[in-house]
Amino acid sequence: MRQACRLVLQNNLITIINMNVDKIKKSSSSKVSGQNVQSPEKDGPWSPFRHKTFRFIWIATVVSNMGTWMHDVGAAWLMTTLTSDPFMVAMIQAATAFPIFLFALPAGAMADIVDRRRYLLVVQLLMAAIAVLLTLVTWLGMTTPEILIAFTFLLGCGAAFNAPAWQAITPELVPKKQLTTAVALNSIGINVSRAIGPALGGVLIALYGPVLTFALNALTFVGIIWVLLRWRNEPVTTTLPTERFFNALRTGVRYARHSKPIHVVAIRAMAFFISASAIWALLPLLARSVLNQSAGGYGLLLGAVGLGAVIGATQLPRLRKRLSSDRLVMTASAVISVCAFGLAFTQYFLLAIAFMFFTGMAWIMVLSTLNVAAQKAAPSWVRARVLSVYLVVFFGSMAFGSAVWGQLAKILSISDALLIAAVAQLLGIVVTAGFHLQKGEGADNAPSGHWPAPVVDEEPEPDQGPVLITIEYHIEPEKIKQFVELMQELQHARKRDGAFFWSIFSSVENPNRIIETFMTESWLEHLRQHERSTNADYILQKNIRNISITTEPPVVEHYVALRK
Repeated sequence: MRQACRLVLQNNLITIINMNVDKIKKSSSSKVSGQNVQSPEKDGPWSPFRHKTFRFIWIATVVSNMGTWMHDVGAAWLMTTLTSDPFMVAMIQAATAFPIFLFALPAGAMADIVDRRRYLLVVQLLMAAIAVLLTLVTWLGMTTPEILIAFTFLLGCGAAFNAPAWQAITPELVPKKQLTTAVALNSIGINVSRAIGPALGGVLIALYGPVLTFALNALTFVGIIWVLLRWRNEPVTTTLPTERFFNALRTGVRYARHSKPIHVVAIRAMAFFISASAIWALLPLLARSVLNQSAGGYGLLLGAVGLGAVIGATQLPRLRKRLSSDRLVMTASAVISVCAFGLAFTQYFLLAIAFMFFTGMAWIMVLSTLNVAAQKAAPSWVRARVLSVYLVVFFGSMAFGSAVWGQLAKILSISDALLIAAVAQLLGIVVTAGFHLQKGEGADNAPSGHWPAPVVDEEPEPDQGPVLITIEYHIEPEKIKQFVELMQELQHARKRDGAFFWSIFSSVENPNRIIETFMTESWLEHLRQHERSTNADYILQKNIRNISITTEPPVVEHYVALRK
């Protein structure tokens, strides 16, 4: 978890702007857990496994997720034995998702300003303790619907504080060019556990009851904790003070608010997950009340999802070559709609298994595509916070949808609720058709270092502010429109990185002379702007500089508010 009197100062921006792009990109060489990846090895679907830390973390995560799925099956099935109220059963899914909606943002801020390894260790230990306590309470026969929801909520809180940091460490474990493959492998791992965990959990519940599944879930935390103890991550280097918690939280929200790629991911996620949550929320009741299955049958339905997801993940590289990210999400959304429609009417267990298999395939395609898009939309300094925004949207949509579909199933029927969800999924495809995910590798968010901190005779105090920065440009009249379009893009970058005000002004006496102005809250925040500049920012500023009339460097001035 992390945090002017400046008279006329002519920064030598011409030197900065003319820096060689290739040199910048070479300087940001891939570092993986402190090890440079030198050899140009061929990248295949399993290439991230060449990195030992990623491999060990992947294996430990698969085992831990198997425990989580066994717990989920145990909790959902136990609730159906405690009450037949569809709303209460659906609240198990809501209690899992809602904590991430509540706490993912502060968790993301914490993960960006503290050592992520130590942070994850603390969270995993707390979750293990909660899992042990739930096992004891259930073993003693003290579990009620309310107590079960409360423990599910607490484990959901642990997942909320764990998820942003856990996802944010992936780029630290593999080179950037293997990030998409690594995210896909993580998705495969999640769904390998989803294929095995629910089926195994269903069998164990049928034989021994839910207590054993809760106990095994607690035991699976051991592997994750052991791997984290052995991992030696490379700390982020910075010459500036660590961000304070509330400031880091505000910075993450601000970055997401001014990032168009994140807006698109959030809109796509809401349209998909609100409708798709109906299948997860109502599946326990569908298995028990409609399909007349035991816990083992419910586990097999979830296992079919996992198997479909594994197969879907292995086909993702091939599908990405044929379909854009937008078309992939739209196609998978349509498949989910068809599956929800089929589940609404089928009374045959094997047919339901088939629908859940295709649900798993479509689910992993959407989940992986949106996760990769969110990963690539942010630089490392704010990645956990941006991912937390995505998780808030994801799990907020799941929690809201679960509550809605559970209530509809209570008022109408399970089949009617699934049918409405299927129609809503199709409407979501139509509504989001105009929102396009980034293509290819997206923006290059690696640090560029092209904007060195200003040098002054007397350094202002870090908390002095607000700070006003002005930059003077000279643009030919016929290029003003192009200039304004480029500056609108730059506006988002300025505000993302710390500006709370931005505008451009044209001189009345000399229309070719244009002044860009922006303000930050303090001198320290302006210095952070310099440190946060990326290769994408460099290219944008180079394009702006190329349409200037003069070859002279722009005049940059800094002003700080006078203290009373």
